[in-house]
Amino acid sequence: MLDALDSRLLTTMRANPRIGLTELARLLGVARGTVQSRLDKLTARGVIGDFGPTITTEQIGYPILAFASLQIAQGKLAEAVRWLDGIPEILEVYGTSGQADLLCRVVARSTPHLQEIIARILASPAIQRTDTTIALSTQIPFRIEPLLEAAVAPPEPPRAPV
Repeated sequence: MLDALDSRLLTTMRANPRIGLTELARLLGVARGTVQSRLDKLTARGVIGDFGPTITTEQIGYPILAFASLQIAQGKLAEAVRWLDGIPEILEVYGTSGQADLLCRVVARSTPHLQEIIARILASPAIQRTDTTIALSTQIPFRIEPLLEAAVAPPEPPRAPV
């Protein structure tokens, strides 16, 4: 669980990723030691996953974003994941329920390049089928701030039916 200070700390860090501890403490109205202690605890608990920069794939030559749903041969999940791990254009892979077994976030230099990536994915005998969707635009980019606020807000009472 997060408290209000943790939420404010994380939100301020997201808004100012290069901020120093002293300035962060000043903005939050707490001691520098408090900020350091909170960061250490949030990092140890795994709330903060990294402090690295966010890379914009479009700006490094990969303007195509797609999501590939994969069906895996029975008992071949580990083999499929090892295969996918060797394809650098696959940024993330999630195990899913439903029709697909895995969902991959993929970037490509062009649509022909995306087709090559899909062919590489299908070259594994562990992967039986793909269904790929190209993202045309980002309507809501990755965000965490509303969740940070909701994590410390009291739950809303149930609403009466209208």
